[in-house]
Amino acid sequence: MKRAIIVAALAAGFMTAPAAAEWPNDRPIRILVGFGAGGGTDIVSRVIAQQLSELLKQSVVVENKVGAGGTIAAETVARADKDGYTALMTSPAHTVSAAMLKSVRYDAIKDFAPVSWVADSCFVFVARKNFPADDIKGLMGLAKASPGKLNFADVGVGSTQNFAGELMRQMAGIDVKHIPYSNTPGVVTGLLAGDVDYGVELAHAVRGQVEAGQLKLLAVGAPARWPTIPNTPTVAESGVPGYSVVGWYGWLYPAGTPQAIVDKTNAALKEVLSRPAIREQLEKVGAVVHVSTPAEFGKHIEDEVAKWKSVREKAGIEQK
Repeated sequence: MKRAIIVAALAAGFMTAPAAAEWPNDRPIRILVGFGAGGGTDIVSRVIAQQLSELLKQSVVVENKVGAGGTIAAETVARADKDGYTALMTSPAHTVSAAMLKSVRYDAIKDFAPVSWVADSCFVFVARKNFPADDIKGLMGLAKASPGKLNFADVGVGSTQNFAGELMRQMAGIDVKHIPYSNTPGVVTGLLAGDVDYGVELAHAVRGQVEAGQLKLLAVGAPARWPTIPNTPTVAESGVPGYSVVGWYGWLYPAGTPQAIVDKTNAALKEVLSRPAIREQLEKVGAVVHVSTPAEFGKHIEDEVAKWKSVREKAGIEQK
């Protein structure tokens, strides 16, 4: 009798403990992306999805849930079941939205379980072809000599590009006019036409115009020189010490997802991202592999939210 009770108890334990971490092959793991097909977040997700499927022996699919600057996808994941079947591939838009939007119905930190950094991309400061300065130091000199005369473009108030440009303005102590556009093609067109002096964009978005000599590359926003454009100085080494803005991509689950699932996903991502073929594919779209522990990625998100809140408050940008 006692033996039967013990066996039953052990069986019950085995049924409840590990099952949640095993991803039974009955439905796919969904990676939600808050932006359209062809964008950086989408491409990075699709590059790793197939390899993860093979490694985990579990279907992994990318689902674009577009709208509201990525917050619709984020809210969907925040409210999803905590079973490892719904994840968010996120970017700086996640932390910028936390600083900019008071209307979101989730907490960018508390409602998610960080899993891993996945990759980084590079923001650059780029100027019109005939801009009289060739670097950030020269730009600062022009701005200080003629306060309010220079202008800079980005994809709109509250965008990551906007906050990156605003952070540089604050740290450099310059007075420049902000010209918002609604999208990257608008920024590029404004620069090509000479309507704006300089802009902030992802490197791969303006690579063609820079290589053709139509636009002038001034600096990269990363804390160190970027591997694919090593001859371009950083903003920090060009007169604004401490400046650092990097585009990044990372994997989040809903808060409360079992640690076993978080750890298994983290290990799988590290394995996939160590493969040379994956690194090469990411580099083609201007991304560089960056893996981390869950704790490191969580700390990064917390730091980013605090940084962008400070930038918004100093700039006097009103929350929406």
